[in-house]
Amino acid sequence: MTAITRRLAMAGLVAPLAAHARAPLRIGAIADCQYADQPGNGARLYRQSPAKLRAAVAAFQHRQVDFAVHLGDFIDGGWASFDTVLPIAQTLGRPWHFVLGNHDLLVADDKKLRVPARLGMPARYYSFSRDGWLFVVLDGNDVSSYGWPKDSPQTAQGLRLHAARWPQASLWSGAIGTAQMNWLDMVLADADALGLKAMLLCHFPLWPQNDNNLWNAADVIALIARHPSVKLWLDGHNHDGNYGLRDGIHYLNLHGMLDTPQTACAVLELHPDRIAVEGFGREPGRMLTLR
Repeated sequence: MTAITRRLAMAGLVAPLAAHARAPLRIGAIADCQYADQPGNGARLYRQSPAKLRAAVAAFQHRQVDFAVHLGDFIDGGWASFDTVLPIAQTLGRPWHFVLGNHDLLVADDKKLRVPARLGMPARYYSFSRDGWLFVVLDGNDVSSYGWPKDSPQTAQGLRLHAARWPQASLWSGAIGTAQMNWLDMVLADADALGLKAMLLCHFPLWPQNDNNLWNAADVIALIARHPSVKLWLDGHNHDGNYGLRDGIHYLNLHGMLDTPQTACAVLELHPDRIAVEGFGREPGRMLTLR
C-alpha cells in the first residue's frame, strides 16, 4: 500500500468494498459552458450559456445526481465571468468537481494562479474516490503557452517543448507534464491494487485522433492502457463531441454547451458492468460496457 493509498484510507475516501452495494452513482457532466458577457460569434452563443447552465442544473436535480463535473472552459475568459456562472452551478445543492480548461486560464496574469481556488479545486490536478470508483482530475494545461503567467518558467518551458516536440499542434491545447504523469501512474497503481474502477476527467481529448487532442496524447494513452482500473476518459474541448474505444477504455468527448441553442450535457449512471449515459440536447445517449 503506497502513501497515497494510506492517506485515502485514513481520510475515509476509500470505502470497504462491501459497502459498494448501493443504488448506482449518478454524475451530472457538462463541457464548455464557456460564458462571457459578449455578443455571439457564429455558433458561439456566449450570453446564452447561463440559461443553458440553469437548465442543466434543473435536469441534474430531477435525476438526483450525487455530484456534477464541469470538464473545463466554464468561462471564455475574464475573471468577472466566474461571478455569473458559479452562483448558478451552486444552486444544484450537490458537490461540483471542476477541471481546468484553456479558456478558464485566459485571465489577467496576476489571477492565473488563483483560478483553481476560485473554482473550489484543491489543486490543478487531484483525485477523489466514491463507491468503488476513483475519479482523477487532470490538468492538460500543465505544459502550455497560456496556463501560467507570461514571464514564468512554466510558460517558457511550454513554448520550448511545443517547438521541439509538437510544432504542428495548436497553441490552444497543452500537455500533461512529467510530475503529473508520474503522479497519475501512482494513483492508478493504487486503484489497480484496491480493485477500484477509475474515471479520468480532463478538458482535452486523447482519442480518436483529433486536432484538439492533448499534445502528448500518445504518451498518456500508453500510460493508462497499462492500468486495468481505467474504464473511461471523459473530456470536452472539441465542441463537436467524439467517441472511441481503445484497449477496452472508453474515450467520451462531450459536446460543448456553448455552441448550441438547445443545451448539451449528460447524466452518467455507474453500474458494476456498464455506464449508462443519458444525453440532453445535442448530447446523445450511450451504453458503455466496462471491461
